[in-house]
Amino acid sequence: MPQMMKAAVFVEPGRIEVVDKPIPDIGPNDALIRITTTTICGTDVHILKGEYPVAKGLTVGHEPVGVIEKLGSAVRGYREGQRVIAGAICPNFNSYAAQDGAPSQDGSYLDADGRCTCHGYKATAGWRFGNMIDGTQAEYLLVPDAQANLAPIPDGLTDEQVLMCPDIMSTGFKGAENANIKIGDTVVVIAQGPIGLCATAGARLLGATTIIAVDGNDHRLEIAQKMGADVTLNFKNCDVVDEVMKLTGGKGADSAIEALGTQATFSTALKMLRPGGTLSSLGVYSEDLSIPMAHFAAGLGDHTIRTALCPGGKERMRRLMNVIEANRLDLGVMVTHQYALENIVEAYDLFANQRNGVLKIAIKP
Repeated sequence: MPQMMKAAVFVEPGRIEVVDKPIPDIGPNDALIRITTTTICGTDVHILKGEYPVAKGLTVGHEPVGVIEKLGSAVRGYREGQRVIAGAICPNFNSYAAQDGAPSQDGSYLDADGRCTCHGYKATAGWRFGNMIDGTQAEYLLVPDAQANLAPIPDGLTDEQVLMCPDIMSTGFKGAENANIKIGDTVVVIAQGPIGLCATAGARLLGATTIIAVDGNDHRLEIAQKMGADVTLNFKNCDVVDEVMKLTGGKGADSAIEALGTQATFSTALKMLRPGGTLSSLGVYSEDLSIPMAHFAAGLGDHTIRTALCPGGKERMRRLMNVIEANRLDLGVMVTHQYALENIVEAYDLFANQRNGVLKIAIKP
């Protein structure tokens, strides 16, 4: 086995480079995965721009599909050569947060002040790949707490079919789950990027019967219809709040899922809600938010606002792959481009600038 590997690392804001790094050594509870496919996420673009801080030299990326190269001595139930995924969030399930039902907020490796012991800033605790530890945009990946986090890929599913499971599908579905959707509900999903498209699909699976997809890109709105949207609204062509009110007879939507992470989309989502409705927020915000008082009914409107970090762990991954294996949803269509790892800088430029109809890029070491 070689000693070195290629990896895409954060150098400084605006600069990610492919460099040579040592293949990581694993401990008894870890696994070494040979990456066969990974991808670029909107959060990686926040890292590239310096809007979300990570250590210089850290390998970025958090969406692994691969093959077990080596298993730690304490890991049971897996074998070398097995195709697996791991969630973008890879908790060890020993923390107070994990045992209290919020494993994505696993803080077991933060110090007493809540700071990451890896590079010393306050961090979102359950997210390790490409945040606390070296990530997936490399030839090899160390998966910590492997027995809790590795999920075998069912026979017959391709890398591209399961590529959305570690983050995009888990996040989008969590947005729908957090939206308190009941059978027969009207749900608005704002922003039809990859996560918003998965939220649209999740709302359909949970029983919403009127799903309104909002975006400024007609191509993405067409894809939203394939994912389950009943109505599509291009915000460049209409006042989407007025349209939602017309569609709901002035009542407002039961739920609104915000999948971009800006003040404008957050406020718009709140304006669309009926009294007692739920705003499910999935965006990664880079600035402070304010809540418009009138549409929040000065705090008296019985609104619920919920945020989410995509659930991880092998059971979450198993359930998501079950949805795909049962043909309830085909997310392989979201993989619009493919690049070799050595050309990932070019892929970042394409993805960050949203050219050529890009949705998700399969990165192949």
